[in-house]
Amino acid sequence: MAVAIRLRREGTRNAPYYKVVVADKRSPRDGKFIEIIGNYDPKKKGTNYRIDLVRIDHWVKNGAQMSDTVRSIVKKARKTA
Repeated sequence: MAVAIRLRREGTRNAPYYKVVVADKRSPRDGKFIEIIGNYDPKKKGTNYRIDLVRIDHWVKNGAQMSDTVRSIVKKARKTA
């Protein structure tokens, strides 16, 4: 099973809000997921994310692939941590 760490869209129209999830690559964007490991609010100023770096490391160690957006969020989170 190929696993991806990616964003899942929530919120309303013109007010997006994303959750960072671990999901099977074959499932749709807003479909089934394995675990929620953070969130991202692009409308918020300043630090607009909350992410569990320990769980990210666990999943990446076990073969999960991060999407480009999640990779950039993790990179920012590691700089501030």
